[in-house]
Amino acid sequence: MRRKTTVYVDETVLRATRVAAARTGRLDYQVVEDALRSYLGMELLNKVSKRSRLDETEALKVAYRETHRSRRS
Repeated sequence: MRRKTTVYVDETVLRATRVAAARTGRLDYQVVEDALRSYLGMELLNKVSKRSRLDETEALKVAYRETHRSRRS
């Protein structure tokens, strides 16, 4: 599901986004969404989750345990 939002972007970044969209035949929002997904590592998370045998609850337990362990170090 997509939601409409407003963000403030530097003019040069917006211009580069529009150029990239025009060159690739995509819309501005598609370029921005792809960039955010890449920056946030969402593609990597999707790949890892497809290979994992853990359900969401177990995965969260492991993530919390590892986060706490790394903070103690």
